[in-house]
Amino acid sequence: MGHHHLDFKHDDPQVEHLVGEWEHGSMSRRDFFERALYLLGTATAAEALIAACSPQVVATPTTAPAVTATRVPPTAVPPTVAAAAPTAAATRSGVPAGTPAPQPTPIPVTSSMIPGYVDASAVDGANVTWRNGDVKMLGYLARPKGGAGPWPGVIVIHENRGLTDHHMDVARRIANLGYVALAVDYLSRLGGTQKFNAPADPTQAINSLKQTDIDADSVSAVAYLKSLPVVKPKIGIVGFCWGGGNSLTGAISSTDIVACVMFYGRNPAAIDDVQKLNGPVSANYGEQDTFINPGIPALEAAMKKHSKPYDYKIYPGANHAFFNDTGPRFNEAASKDAWARLVKLYDANLKA
Repeated sequence: MGHHHLDFKHDDPQVEHLVGEWEHGSMSRRDFFERALYLLGTATAAEALIAACSPQVVATPTTAPAVTATRVPPTAVPPTVAAAAPTAAATRSGVPAGTPAPQPTPIPVTSSMIPGYVDASAVDGANVTWRNGDVKMLGYLARPKGGAGPWPGVIVIHENRGLTDHHMDVARRIANLGYVALAVDYLSRLGGTQKFNAPADPTQAINSLKQTDIDADSVSAVAYLKSLPVVKPKIGIVGFCWGGGNSLTGAISSTDIVACVMFYGRNPAAIDDVQKLNGPVSANYGEQDTFINPGIPALEAAMKKHSKPYDYKIYPGANHAFFNDTGPRFNEAASKDAWARLVKLYDANLKA
């Protein structure tokens, strides 16, 4: 599935922060393990923490579910995690060490809950490839059904689990709005997301990518879109989590991108690079996302310093990855509001 997260609260804020760093692609698996070992004290507990953060990838149906269908997201944390690393608070409160933590009850997701829901047959979608120098890039291209276009283009950047069916579905939803949407596989340099099907770990592969290569792949995706006769010159971009930060650096890297939507992404390493932006940025954050949110004031200050339009919203009660309807943190209300913001930004800047 798209992106899993550790959904229990650990007593130690250092452990919480460590998990946040891993989820957002800040370290290698080895570094994560070594720090977890230091904090938790045993290899068993460290391995359990890794397992909780890197569950097997469960693909969503390639075709969108029927209107009556429901999708039940799996829980994010296996019960063995609590057994491996019980918190001091649990022991103090009289709960025996090793007692599995209660698991959240998954909420069935129906099509009416999904923002921009569209049946897969309503748009044209296909896997595509293009060249970026020596690299064979992989992606999924969705466009409105019928009509010759041209339509504005939008790049979709996935989370740190690689290009999943969820992100292809997001591309179809954007195509249904009147755009040609390209969901790029940023693991193309390493053979593509499919190479990292369970039990392989796409997160570790994502974390090994160089920022310069990621940005170069975004620029190549723009060039590929512009080469298609059905695409207008104006290009938008949207990304989630790992892809959220890279939607912003992608917009910084390409002057052809004139509208950027960022979902809970990290700030650029060199934050003054926002002066290179060629259009507005609309960002969406979850109130409970304690790893990403501390960076919001710095980004806001940099955008103001360089007179760049930056509109952001922090959704009360929502957490990181709230837009992913295949994950345990899906928040319907926040997702639908954020989707409406995306529609508004793209309508004003890409269709005008």
